Amino acid sequence: MYRISPFVRHFAWALLGGAGLATLWVNIAPASYYDAIEWRIWDLALPLWLAPFPVSLTPLALVSDVLMALFLFFVGKELWEAMVLERGALTRGRAALPLGGVLGGMIGAVVVWLVTQGLIETALEASPGIGWQVPLGSDVVLCYVVGRWVFGAGHPALHILLLLTIAMDILGLLLAGVADPESVLRLSWLLLPVLASAGVWRFYGKRADLRAPERMRRKGLMLWPYIVAGALSYLGVAAAGLPAALGLLPVIPAIPHADRSFGLFAEAEEFLHDPLNRLAHLLVRPLAAVLFLFGLTRGGIDMGAYAPTTLCVLAALWIGKPLGVFAGMLIAGRLSRTRLRPQAGLGLREQLLIAVITGIGFTVPILATETALPGGAMTEAARLGLALSLVLAPVVVVLARLLRRR
Repeated sequence: MYRISPFVRHFAWALLGGAGLATLWVNIAPASYYDAIEWRIWDLALPLWLAPFPVSLTPLALVSDVLMALFLFFVGKELWEAMVLERGALTRGRAALPLGGVLGGMIGAVVVWLVTQGLIETALEASPGIGWQVPLGSDVVLCYVVGRWVFGAGHPALHILLLLTIAMDILGLLLAGVADPESVLRLSWLLLPVLASAGVWRFYGKRADLRAPERMRRKGLMLWPYIVAGALSYLGVAAAGLPAALGLLPVIPAIPHADRSFGLFAEAEEFLHDPLNRLAHLLVRPLAAVLFLFGLTRGGIDMGAYAPTTLCVLAALWIGKPLGVFAGMLIAGRLSRTRLRPQAGLGLREQLLIAVITGIGFTVPILATETALPGGAMTEAARLGLALSLVLAPVVVVLARLLRRR
């Protein structure tokens, strides 16, 4: 099993650093913190056919809607390669276990959210059923760091954990956008990313004939056509009313990629020079700054924001999602007649630990609060619950030691 590159850990520390600084700021001087992240840099006078609502560029919107699209492109690239490349983690019947975990975890989180909300939410705080999109996502980088503590570097369970968290993040954010009651979906705009991706694949990404001239064969190695296609794709997704952070994902299949997979975020990919990996290499350093800024603008936790929503978040993440992931993987394994051998490092113990780790949620659930909750105190309470979900990290380390002794 190929080792995972250390930059994933760097991303986690950058995210936590920004969130820690923001938490200090919002608890010491909350007025100046919110003034800073909501400062209106530019009021965009866009035509109604492009944007039905007024658009203001703020540090909060710039990071969440624009810069985080680069991060989701980065992790989406790994999911795509796992599905299509030779020896990919989701090829040759290997998709059943992660797929079962993803579906089970999301269903479990929603069910427990709704049950908990019905039991403890107050009428002043929310309407029945609101906010179920919040616990759908997970946290790729933080879950990986905890998984590395539990399993050790290079363990095959880390790749399953990464697959689960990446898929949950993308699907969770998509469902949060589609289910937003206040959004205006204009799906005809999705023709733009489709046309941009098809066009760049036809003229640049399609494999050239080996007998073609050198100039034609090298044409697909240029990066600027894919950057232009990505910009058009982003515009189309945002104008369609879906989360803008997903805007670069449609162009990924059109970009030439490697011939075989070395694993998710593998160190070996640093030596690959296909356009998709070259774009990923260019993003590694900027993404550390992006995640720091995300923590700074979105990770400020008001320690006095506790409310019943906080318990809803924790119940969905700590109970519903782990139970759903574990049950989903067990059912998927039986239906696909997959027998995970202990010597392969993916027995029931590892599946249980993977399920518990997915109960940590931060980045994408925080993005989902923007559309899933009405804002104000309820959003702050949910954000406090997401921060408290990090307490699961030492718990799962202790659980791993107890299971190892048994």
